[in-house]
Amino acid sequence: MQLLSGDARRAVFAPLDDGALRSEAVVRRVGSAVALGLLGDGEQLPSETDLATMLNVSTVTLREALAELRKLGLVETRRGRGGGSFVRSRDDVLAELADARLAELGTTDLRELGDVHGAVAAAAARLAASRASRTEIARLRDIVDRLASAGSVTGQRRTDGRYYIELAACAQSVRLTMQEMDLHLELSQLPWPPEVAPSLLDVIVAGHRAVIDAIEDRDAARARALTESHIETRTLWAIELRLQRLGDASGGAERQVS
Repeated sequence: MQLLSGDARRAVFAPLDDGALRSEAVVRRVGSAVALGLLGDGEQLPSETDLATMLNVSTVTLREALAELRKLGLVETRRGRGGGSFVRSRDDVLAELADARLAELGTTDLRELGDVHGAVAAAAARLAASRASRTEIARLRDIVDRLASAGSVTGQRRTDGRYYIELAACAQSVRLTMQEMDLHLELSQLPWPPEVAPSLLDVIVAGHRAVIDAIEDRDAARARALTESHIETRTLWAIELRLQRLGDASGGAERQVS
């Protein structure tokens, strides 16, 4: 099953925003693309020159990022004929990157990210209730069934991302779909809730199915409200996890001092 479209893959190699810590931004971009399934295990990356140009970074910065990705085990570089840099998907490394990204963000950052995602996804659900075809609704149900049966954290995360992107596609809005793709490159940098508490997968699946039911009933208001509520709950999960990790770190520091 193809997880995401070519437009989503192009977002992986879109230029990075100007700012500090550019090599770290490249590492996060590649890591989130692997987590979301935009870059597959064993896939060859573009050449260093081409990739640096695509991402709008210097070749020195790109080489620093590739060195870090090799150290993490997410990229393997082969020399000689047929060589290059190849992606390696490792759940343990992706989880470490997600924890590190969560530690970098404050609760305000997480809330604002949730606000944006809620606005985009809720608008998509509302429009999908009046525009989605029976075939598109059936595709959404199939994706959620796959999410419910996914046996790995990576598989769950990727399928959940596809649900939101396909939901935007059901709204028949190119701009909404592209916004969802961009958002999930950032959201996939954060811990996946069922990885922390496996029982949350059932909550997520039930929430998605309720939205699809509302879309099938052509109830735009209910589809939007359910989506907003679901994403608000997930945002609170992320904030609570951030505060918990912060408390654990503070407690550890106090124990070391004593």
